[in-house]
Amino acid sequence: MLPVVLGVLVAGAPVAAAQAGAGRNPVVLELFTSEGCSSCPPVDRWVARLDAAQPLAGAELIVLSEHVDYWDHQGWKDPYSSPALTERQQNYVRGLGLSGVYTPQVVLDGDVEVHPGDAQQVTEAFHHAAGTEREPVSIEDARFANGSVTGTVVVQGGPKHGDVLVAVALDRTQTDVLGGENDGKKLTNVAVVLGLIRIGKTEKGKVFDQPFRLPVPTADAGTLRIIALVQEGGMGPVVGAGMVKVGPGRAAGR
Repeated sequence: MLPVVLGVLVAGAPVAAAQAGAGRNPVVLELFTSEGCSSCPPVDRWVARLDAAQPLAGAELIVLSEHVDYWDHQGWKDPYSSPALTERQQNYVRGLGLSGVYTPQVVLDGDVEVHPGDAQQVTEAFHHAAGTEREPVSIEDARFANGSVTGTVVVQGGPKHGDVLVAVALDRTQTDVLGGENDGKKLTNVAVVLGLIRIGKTEKGKVFDQPFRLPVPTADAGTLRIIALVQEGGMGPVVGAGMVKVGPGRAAGR
C-alpha cells in the first residue's frame, strides 16, 4: 500500500474552513481493520489522530473502527473481529463497485473509498463530505448499565425507507499482540465497534423516534461511544449521524 499521509487534515489549515460559522455537520469515517494485519497500524494511528484533532471546520468527524475476521487464521485472533463487520465491508465493495475487500480500507459517508496515501484524494473527499448537509440525528437518554447500552434515536427527517443503525464502540483499546504479523506490538485503536444493529427505517416527512438496547460483550468496557447512522438503501450513502459517549452507570456526555 502507499505510505499513509499522517499529516493531511491534521497539520495546517483545516479542510472546509468556509464552514467555520455553521453547525457541526457529521462526517462518518468507517475503517475496516484487523490486529492481524501489519499494514493496519499506520492507518489506525492516522484515524486516531483525525478523531482527536477534529480537523474539519464546521463538521464533526465520527469514526468507527470495524475489525474484520478474515485475518484471524494468520496467527492472531483479533479479539474485536466480527463476521458481521466483514459482511458490512463486503456489501460496501459490491455497492460501490470496488475491486475487493482488504485491510486497511476506509469508506467515507458510505459512498466513497478513501486512500490514506493519496493526500489530494483524501483532502478532496473530506472537503466534499464536510460540505454535504445531513439529516438531524440525536441520541437521547443514553445510558450504560447492567451490561447494555440503552437510549432513543430521534431523526427529524430522513429519506424514504432509510435504515437507522446503532453501533456501540469502545472509546479506546490497547492490545499486546502475541502472534501473527504484528507479534510483539502494542496496538491502540479508537472507536472499536462491538456491535451494530438496525433499529428501523425512516419515512420521508415523519419524525423517527425509536428506543434501542445493545448488549456490551465485555465486562471492563469503560467509556463507550454510541453512534447512530441513517443510511440510504441498505448500504447507500450515510445521510445523517450522531454520537454520544457513556460510561458505566452514567448518562451520556461528549
